[in-house]
Amino acid sequence: MKDCRRLSRRLEADLLAAGEQIVRVPPKLMAHRRTAARTYGKSDPIDAPAAARAALREPDLPTAHLDGTSRDVRLLMDHRDDLVAERTHVINRLRWHLHELDPALDAPARSLTQPKHVCTVCDVLDGRIGIVARLARQLLAGCQELTTIVRELEAEITVLISRLAPALLEIPGCGALTAAEVLGKTAGIARFKSKSAYARHNGTAPLPVWSGNRERHRLSRMGNRQLNVALHRIAITPAHYHPEARAYLQRRRDAGDTSTEEIRALKRRLSDVVYRALRRDALLSAEQPVHLAATA
Repeated sequence: MKDCRRLSRRLEADLLAAGEQIVRVPPKLMAHRRTAARTYGKSDPIDAPAAARAALREPDLPTAHLDGTSRDVRLLMDHRDDLVAERTHVINRLRWHLHELDPALDAPARSLTQPKHVCTVCDVLDGRIGIVARLARQLLAGCQELTTIVRELEAEITVLISRLAPALLEIPGCGALTAAEVLGKTAGIARFKSKSAYARHNGTAPLPVWSGNRERHRLSRMGNRQLNVALHRIAITPAHYHPEARAYLQRRRDAGDTSTEEIRALKRRLSDVVYRALRRDALLSAEQPVHLAATA
C-alpha cells in the first residue's frame, strides 16, 4: 500500500483487524516505475501496479501495525502545541489593546500567563469603559482559559510519559514534554532496524562532503525536523552542564571543529543514546502495558 497513512489509517486498521499484512511503500520508490509505465499521468490504476512492483523489488519495507500509545502521546502534544499557538495569537492582540489603553503598561515577555501579571492587567482594565477595554477583558479571559487547558494537558502528558518512557527521562536535559515529543514523533522505535536508521530518520546522520583527501561531514537538513528540534533541546543542556558532554565538545574543539560541527556531532551521539532508551522503554511497555485510561 502507498504510504499515505493520514488518509488510509482507517482502512489499514480494518485490514489489520482482519488479519492481513500491509507493506508501506514510500511514494519516492514508485516514481520511477510510474514514469516508466506505458500509461501517463497519476491515478489509482497507475499507482497500484507501481506500488506492487516497488514492494516486490524492496524486501525490507516497513509493515503497518495498529497504533499504540505513542500516537496518543503525539495527539496530545499536537493539541497542546495548537493551543499554545492560539494563546500566543490572543496575547498579541491583547497587547495591542493594552498599549492603546495605557502606553505606559508594558508587560514583560511571556508574562501574561502568570497570575501576578494577569492581576496587574485586571487592575488596569477595572472600571474602564469602551469597546477596546471590553475586547481586552474578553481576550484576557480567553488567555486564562487556554492557559488552564494547556497546564492540564501538560500534567496529563507528564504522568503518561513517566510511565511510558522512564529511561528516556533519565537522559540529562530531557524533560517530560521533550520526551513526549520524541516518543510521539518516533512513532514506534521497533520500526527502525538500527541506531543508524533512526539517526537518518531524525536528521542527525551527517552528510559527507569530502574534497580531495580531506574527509569532512556537514549538518543534514533531512529527516523529521520536529524530532530533530527535540533532540537539539536535549543536547543544549548537557553541552553547558554535563561533564561528559563538555569533555566531548572540548575534544571536538581541539580537533578543529567549529561550534556548529560540535553540536552536530553531539546530537549524533545523543541520537544513539535516545535510541537505546526508547528500546528499553518499549520492552518495559511490552511487559507492563500502559493505557491512557490509567491516567484519567
